[in-house]
Amino acid sequence: MVFRKLMAAFGAGVEVDTVLQNSNVRPGEILRGEVHFKGGSADHKVDGIFIDFTAVVEVESGDNEYQTTYSFLRQQVAGPFQLASGMAQSARFEIPVPWETPISAIAGHPLRGMRLGVATELALAGALDKGDLDPLFVNPLPAQEYLLRALDDMGFGFKKADLERGTLRGSRMPFFQEIEYYAGGQWRRHFNELELTFIAGPQSMDVILEADKRGGFLNSSHDTYNRFTVRYDDNPGTAHQALERGLEAMARHRGWF
Repeated sequence: MVFRKLMAAFGAGVEVDTVLQNSNVRPGEILRGEVHFKGGSADHKVDGIFIDFTAVVEVESGDNEYQTTYSFLRQQVAGPFQLASGMAQSARFEIPVPWETPISAIAGHPLRGMRLGVATELALAGALDKGDLDPLFVNPLPAQEYLLRALDDMGFGFKKADLERGTLRGSRMPFFQEIEYYAGGQWRRHFNELELTFIAGPQSMDVILEADKRGGFLNSSHDTYNRFTVRYDDNPGTAHQALERGLEAMARHRGWF
């Protein structure tokens, strides 16, 4: 598919097209594509062409909240080189998708609240021309998909997903994803809402649960936490049991991760 068409903003008229083999990927997979570029009306030295993975992140500052963009992977795919007037060239690329890349789609359908994408950057004449963010659909790992489906089966209702600035223990990212649910089924008696966070690696992932625990007659509501690890080669039933134990522990008492 044609992913973007970028015109350099320096009067150079350099055209850049990026074609991805597949914009639906999973963490740990290889994103493959090809960048096509064509010279303008004069010869130019291109310092480099880059592929940039970018996410829109929520930032809390005092009583205020705003959105900003974070680049969490930037890879040079071509350059430096001399681009002759009118000459067409291309460069293939293969970029490993970081394991901690947040989920932005399920079964190929965009996940509400997520803005994650890829931009093609052209470095020319000491300046950088970066285009708009185009969507990249990062689908869950099988183990993540299983837990998401398990929450659906338990009666939790999806609310939204977003990215929050901050680094959690065991993570290398400057932000983390929260997938938010309305409590349902038997868990409605214990929780108002549930937030789910994954910290994925090559062999296993940590799962962090945060619930808004309902208050009683004499007690106000409060947040409670649980954290557990799932190995990708575990039997799915093991992950399901860990999820149920985590929810039960939060329902019983206050815990911190």
